[in-house]
Amino acid sequence: MPNTFDLIILGGGSGGIATANRAAEYGAKVLLIEASLIGGTCVNVGCVPKKIMWMASQRYSQIQTANGLGFTVLSPQLDWQTLIEKRQAYIHKLHAGYEKKLKNNKVIVQKGKGRFHNTNTIDVNGTRYSAPHILIATGSQPAWPQIPGYNLGIDSDGFFELKALPKRVAIVGAGYIAAELAGMLHGFGCDVSWAYRSDRVLKNFDAMLSKNLLAQYQSNGINIYPEHTPRALKENADGLILECENQKDLPAVDCLIWAIGRKSNINDLQLEKSGVLVDKKGLIQVDAYQNTSVPGIYAVGDVASTWQLTPVAIKAGRQLAERLFNHKIDAKVDYSLIPTVVFSHPPIATVGMSEAQSRLQYPDDIKCYEAQFTPMIAAFSPHPSTCCLKLITLQSTGKILGCHMIGEQVDEILQGFAVAIKMGATKADFDETIAIHPTIAEELVTLR
Repeated sequence: MPNTFDLIILGGGSGGIATANRAAEYGAKVLLIEASLIGGTCVNVGCVPKKIMWMASQRYSQIQTANGLGFTVLSPQLDWQTLIEKRQAYIHKLHAGYEKKLKNNKVIVQKGKGRFHNTNTIDVNGTRYSAPHILIATGSQPAWPQIPGYNLGIDSDGFFELKALPKRVAIVGAGYIAAELAGMLHGFGCDVSWAYRSDRVLKNFDAMLSKNLLAQYQSNGINIYPEHTPRALKENADGLILECENQKDLPAVDCLIWAIGRKSNINDLQLEKSGVLVDKKGLIQVDAYQNTSVPGIYAVGDVASTWQLTPVAIKAGRQLAERLFNHKIDAKVDYSLIPTVVFSHPPIATVGMSEAQSRLQYPDDIKCYEAQFTPMIAAFSPHPSTCCLKLITLQSTGKILGCHMIGEQVDEILQGFAVAIKMGATKADFDETIAIHPTIAEELVTLR
């Protein structure tokens, strides 16, 4: 193996792989360094296994409610081990696909931990490799609270290692991971308690979404505990007990999952030898072009001070490769309108400004359109879910600034509308579009 490359990438996750393949397609000699499994968080303990578990949970719930359409359904039984085996088999196929493409593109993959020796040299397993361009794409890991007994619980990675489905579960955290785990486990039939320190969940989302999600979770039987700050986690004969400051303890559970956020994987990189600056949150500071504070060193994905989403990391990595190896000197990610989905039960889909953000920027020029209804797909359930939609527009021009949805199938609906909004669509454009009936999506072009 040569010791000099055009590009060295630390981290074989979504961002690192995307950058490696795109750069190699333009003839760059690329070294990809990964200490663990190829694919990073998304493939192994994130998007992919999460979506599989979410789909399984949804199917489990749908089977139970099929009698609303005339089916005679016996009590469904979930074989947890079979589900896990099917999930892991799917992930192994993805591993093979990634490895094949990297090999075909002649990307050299080195197993081990990469650490900076200086600004253009990396140490791996006792060998030094140099390149004029180095990308940091080492991702993130779950954060843990610093309280007594914290290690009696597990994190979101640990959820994917569960050997059996617990009967009673507590989720701690107010973000999208906590929201997804709470809905997913309840869908599997678990008794779920959801606790968080703040007075609302999903604080970075439009308030309509968090309000309606909590209402539906409570209606479905999930126990909600706002403003509960963990003090200690203890274990007794009945199970795990979360003690909270100035609040009653949570009921005993068999499993507690910490979902209180994530922290960047930078501690083992010897960044001090590179001179790369890190912000107060432990994220590597980057500009719009993924440049760090040191020329020739870049960062994408969860380790960088940008959106922490897999598609963003992939796009950022590819744009970086275009700039470095295909002479597109202005290639960068447009962070203004990024669609995202929370795979809760029901799912949340959102793109653009929240109402609060829009009124802050355009205080006298905002008009919102909203609808709330029971979609046909949910109407035959004994516990029908509600669909809520909101369009945020500039009153003066009708330009759509934001679109926010919660309800069945909104995760699949958003992508097309995100394209339209990215292209500058107005409320009039939506109004002039013929609706597809009967669908959930038609509500977005018939809002009054």
